[in-house]
Amino acid sequence: MLGLPDGVRACLFDLDGVLTQTAKVHAAAWKEMFDAFLRERATQSAEKFVPFDPVADYDEYVDGLPRSDGLRAFLAARSIDLPEGKSSDPPAAETVVGLGSRKNEIVLRMIHEQGVEAYEGSVRYVRAARAAGLRRAVVSSSSNCREVLVAAGIEDLFEQRIDGIVAERDHLEGKPAPDTFLAGARSLGVQPGQAAVFEDALAGVAAGRAGGFVCVVGVDQVGQADELRAHGADVVVTDLAELLDS
Repeated sequence: MLGLPDGVRACLFDLDGVLTQTAKVHAAAWKEMFDAFLRERATQSAEKFVPFDPVADYDEYVDGLPRSDGLRAFLAARSIDLPEGKSSDPPAAETVVGLGSRKNEIVLRMIHEQGVEAYEGSVRYVRAARAAGLRRAVVSSSSNCREVLVAAGIEDLFEQRIDGIVAERDHLEGKPAPDTFLAGARSLGVQPGQAAVFEDALAGVAAGRAGGFVCVVGVDQVGQADELRAHGADVVVTDLAELLDS
C-alpha cells in the first residue's frame, strides 16, 4: 500500500526537503550568517575569506542536524573554536548560541518575506496516507516546525509533531541518533517495525535505519541517491508521488 511494506501503520515525515521547499531557505540562511561571520573574522585576522558553500557545506555539516550541532560541525571543519555561550546570548554574541540565533532570525525573516511552498507530490502522498488510515507525524530538528507547517497550509494533515522544541524539552538526541523518530512512533502508538520514515538528509536516513524502522524512504532533492542508499534508505525517490504509482 502506497509503495510501503505490508504492516506499516504509520508514516514519519521529515519537514525541510520532504514536505516543504524550505531546505533551500535554510541553506541560504546558513550562507548569509556564516559568510558575514567568516568575512569579519578574515578581516580581523588577515586570513583568506572562504565562503560557506550552500550545497557541499550544507549537505556535509548542517543538513538534518539540530542547529547547534550543525554549527559545531561546520566550525570544527574550519578549525574555529567558539565558546558555547548561554541561552540568553543575543544574536550579536560571538558564541555558538549567538550564531544560532543569528541564523534563526534570518530564516524567520526569509519565511516571512518569501512564504513557504509545500511539495505538491508530498501533499498528495500525505493525503493518500490519511485516506488509507495511516497515522502521520512530522519529525524535524527545526524549532520553527509549526510556523513552517502553518505557512505552507498543511498543519492539519498531521496528528503529531516532534520538533526542535520537543527534542530540547525531552532531552532527545538529534539525528543521526534515532531518538526523535522513535519519539514520533511512540506519539502515534506504534512500534518502529510498524512505521516508515521519509527523509532527504543523510543524517535523517541514518537515524531511520538506526531506529529499526521497517522502511526508510530517501527523498533525493540534490542528486545524492547513492549516498542516501549508503546511509540506509530502502528506496529512493525524487518525489513522494512516485510511490503512489508503485
